[in-house]
Amino acid sequence: MKKDYAQYLIKKTTEDYNLISQDYARTRAAPAEDIINLTVYLSPGDKVLDLGCGSGRLYGALQGRGVDYTGIDNSLELIAIAKIKYLEANFVVGDVLNLPFPGSSFDKAYSVAVLHHIPSTELRKQFFAEAARILKPGGLLIIRVWDLWRDGENWRRLLKHTFLKLTGKSQLDFKDILIPWKDSAGKAVVMRFLHGFTRNELNELAKYAGFKIKKTWLAGEGNYANIYIVAEK
Repeated sequence: MKKDYAQYLIKKTTEDYNLISQDYARTRAAPAEDIINLTVYLSPGDKVLDLGCGSGRLYGALQGRGVDYTGIDNSLELIAIAKIKYLEANFVVGDVLNLPFPGSSFDKAYSVAVLHHIPSTELRKQFFAEAARILKPGGLLIIRVWDLWRDGENWRRLLKHTFLKLTGKSQLDFKDILIPWKDSAGKAVVMRFLHGFTRNELNELAKYAGFKIKKTWLAGEGNYANIYIVAEK
């Protein structure tokens, strides 16, 4: 993917989430069970960074766990919602590809449903490099991305885009798609960029950044199919 187009997609994703922020926050008012389960990797006193925190739903699963939480997201509107909902938490507007924190600052970093919105292999490598930089030695990176290949509707979108790419009609990379965010009336408000990860691809990106893979697994099905990875710096 060309660099200027990748940057366009990054900007578009930010604008899209600003636009749908209220509806997005409403549909993610509480953390899902699988997100709660990911908190098993926490210890009291941990400094935790939530990469792409959105409206703060991960923090909802961390309350009372005795951790020092910071959430960062490039959507001004989502951060504003998070700050109102969780007055005691630390939320920052910023870029997960250029984190405004010194090296070795955090014990754990979480990324829930974020990495699949980052276009191009180059920028995804930058994401992992930044995560590695801010984690302490032995720190953990815990990631969840959508498994588009096990969702029938998105699998068909991936197949359709493969044809468009082969015929030179798409600027997206292979395994990329655009999917609609629909309002309550079923009307598409924005078309969101997503990359269709495989488990092996996630593992290789983590290893490239110097992480050691602790665990990867698949869970859920259809619209709730996800890939998970826990990697150690």
